[in-house]
Parts: sequence; C-alpha cells; structure tokens
Amino acid sequence: MIGTTALALGLTSCNEFVSVLNQVSPLLTQKSTSSATSNLTNLEVIAGLKQALSIGANNSTNLLSVKNGFYKNLDVKIPFPPEVSKVEEKLRSIGLDKPIDSFVLTLNRAAESATEQAAPIFLSAIKGMSIKDGFAILTGGDEAATNYLKSKTTKQLTKQFSPIVAQAINQAEVTKYWTPVMNTYNQFSFSSKTINPDLEAYVTSKAIDGVFLMLAGEEKKIRENPLARTTDLLEKVFGSL
Repeated sequence: MIGTTALALGLTSCNEFVSVLNQVSPLLTQKSTSSATSNLTNLEVIAGLKQALSIGANNSTNLLSVKNGFYKNLDVKIPFPPEVSKVEEKLRSIGLDKPIDSFVLTLNRAAESATEQAAPIFLSAIKGMSIKDGFAILTGGDEAATNYLKSKTTKQLTKQFSPIVAQAINQAEVTKYWTPVMNTYNQFSFSSKTINPDLEAYVTSKAIDGVFLMLAGEEKKIRENPLARTTDLLEKVFGSL
C-alpha cells in the first residue's frame, strides 16, 4: 500500500528522499515550545517520515534501473573487476579496447536490470519501521536513513539481485566477451594462475553498493536543502517548523 501511495503522488525527483528528515529533526527540540508542533502525535510524525522514505526509495531506484542508470553515472558505474586491473591494462595495451568496453557495458546493464527489484524491498522495510526506529533516524547522522535501510535490506537485496544478475549476464552474453579476454590474458601471462572471478557475485555486490551510495548522497544533500511539502500529511508534520 505504501508503494502505491508513493507512486500515486507523482513525484519526479528523489530529492524528497530525506528532505523531510531534515525538516522533522527540529521537532524533537521544538516540541515543548511550539504549540503547533505539540499538536502532532508520534504516529503522525512517523507516518510523514515513512511517506517521504517511500517516495525517495521509488525515485532513487528508478534513476538506476533505467538504461545507462549505472553505465553513464560515474559515481556508481561498475568497472572492470579491480582485482584484475592488471588484466585490463595488459589487454588494452595490445589493442583489445573494444571487447573490454563491451564487457564493462554488459556488467552495468545487468546491474540496471537487477535494481528494478530494490524499491519493493525498501518499501517493505519502511512499512515495518517502528516509532523507535523512526526517531533514531531523525536524531541520527547524515546517513542514518540509508544505514537503517542497509541494515534491514542488504541480505534480501543480495538474494533478489543474484538470479536477476545471472540472467542478465547470460542474456547479454557477458561470457562472450569475458572468456576470450581472459583466455587472451592467460596466454600472455607469465603466471601459472588463471583469472576467472565470480562475475555474478561481483556485479550483485557493486549494484547494491551503487543503490546505497545514491541513497546516502541524496540523504545528505536534502538534509542540507529542504524542499516544499507536497502532501497534506507532510504539510501537517513539517509546516510549522
């Protein structure tokens, strides 16, 4: 129901993700001196917080789940596996730029496909938020909301992302690029150890990291730059601050 409400609001920017967090924090210190604020109940405050987080969760994951959501965003773009960066350097030095670039593109396409599953998982965690959880977020640091969602959803995100990443990797024929690249490297390498990292685990981990990085960035930014209230509930909760 929360996901439906959030989508129905028609908001187009993930700036709402924690704009309300910044605005509601003073509630804790102003409640005794503001007659308007003192009329708010804990349930109203938490309902407003949940609404803001729901909107932000949908919008932020939507930014990453579209084509080039990862690939064209340098903050979250998934690179050639760093543990084999020397492989990339060597292969580029012998003119294999095109297959390497194609390989990196397919990794990011897999992440974009998997991220579509993040919003429902976030919304479920938000729905289960208690009053205690909510006020801990309000009084926490710049990434308190992000850390809350991270603690509640990372395990489930990994479970949901992994098969989608695997399917996307297969559909995009990542191994079509990865196998010849690694075979070529192993032919030129003087090491007896061949390279074959787990691409599914790598992409899954990087995709989840990217989602939380976006959430954290938005949370910090919006705490510092509150936007206008967009619903009656948000106006009631934050209008007197």
